Amino acid sequence: MKKDVLIVLRSIQSVDNEQNETELITPAVFTPLKDGGFSIAYNETEATGFEGSKTVLSCYGNKRASICRSGSVSSNLIIDKDKKQHCLYGTPYGDLMVGIYTHSIINELNEDGGNLYMKYTVDINSSYVSDNEIFVRVQVPASEESPENQS
Repeated sequence: MKKDVLIVLRSIQSVDNEQNETELITPAVFTPLKDGGFSIAYNETEATGFEGSKTVLSCYGNKRASICRSGSVSSNLIIDKDKKQHCLYGTPYGDLMVGIYTHSIINELNEDGGNLYMKYTVDINSSYVSDNEIFVRVQVPASEESPENQS
């Protein structure tokens, strides 16, 4: 069953001992998937640089996730623990083929929300670009929680 939720998405990009951190707090739709995974769909904003796009983050256990963006820019990143994937990444300036090597996925999502953490390295043409971490907290609004979950 789909739920309207609030997500807090924090992204850290590290390059040569410098970090760039962004945080997005936005409404989203949280959906359990048939295979036991979960998807989180939200609209991008001007703050992320992808205004006019919709992003769907899907996660399957602690081994695999995907980040699919459509709209003003399109991308499809496959985050596959301990494997390198070659993925299309759209930017406002054009599309790139990037390598994604995933170091860690910690999935603590359940039907009531929870947390998701992903850490991966990005390269272009086998040249290092950055290390990336994404922290996602999925919160069901208090009005939608069941009475036993309210305090």
